[in-house]
Amino acid sequence: MRPGPAAGPRAAGPSRDGAVDSRRLPLYAAGEIDVPFVVRGSAEIIPRDTFWEEHSHPTHELLWNQRGASSATIGARVWTITPAVGLWLPAGTRHSGWTPAGTWHRAAQFGVHAVPPISDGPVAMEVTPLLRLLLDRLDADDLTRDARSRTEAMVLDLLTPARHELILRIPESPLLAPIAAAVREDPADATTLAVWAARLGVSTRTITRAFRSETGLGFSQWLATARMQHAVAMLAREEEIDEVAACVGYHSASAFGAAFRRITGLSPGRFRSEIQ
Repeated sequence: MRPGPAAGPRAAGPSRDGAVDSRRLPLYAAGEIDVPFVVRGSAEIIPRDTFWEEHSHPTHELLWNQRGASSATIGARVWTITPAVGLWLPAGTRHSGWTPAGTWHRAAQFGVHAVPPISDGPVAMEVTPLLRLLLDRLDADDLTRDARSRTEAMVLDLLTPARHELILRIPESPLLAPIAAAVREDPADATTLAVWAARLGVSTRTITRAFRSETGLGFSQWLATARMQHAVAMLAREEEIDEVAACVGYHSASAFGAAFRRITGLSPGRFRSEIQ
């Protein structure tokens, strides 16, 4: 997640000892460092489950994966990052990240002096095969100045917000925090809205209004999105679709597949084939 030369990563498997690496990077304001490049890429196969502590870059950043799924957290929002859907972070945006072992992590830094504003804040981006090829081309050492300029211009032209994104806002109020914690701990938790209301001593309407106010989603939609974020991580680990469905609270693979398609735009099988 820091500007650096592209590397040819070597294969790595999941952490066998359960250890988690923590990486600490600096906090930079937008444009604090005057970089000499327009676009500069980096690549790494992550050897262990890795937590990236909150940091920010002087450059704009595009995150995506060549293989696997990861996440980035900005404030109370958690974004899922895959080979097909990346995340654009304007320069100076504070964010943390989680990258499971074996993920082929990719990033591109964009100089603020050369790139017009794409968005005021983080936005999910389409990472098409053509965009990936062009970004890879920029890593070549033998590009002429004109060829590099043309390629950079095409990259900028292809930066397009994604049609589907997997983003979850985590409610932080004392009322909703127990619900969010229970679902994130066990996505198959089947506690109904009525049961939660009874436990918390409020009406179901109060919980519904609070979810809509804090997350922009109703409880059922928020729950489905939280489950799909968990499902994506399991599919990236090559777990069976039936097992994933059960682990995230669906009684059949077909019901899970329909919910997954509504949120991601892809079937679980198609999604898994794209992230491997």
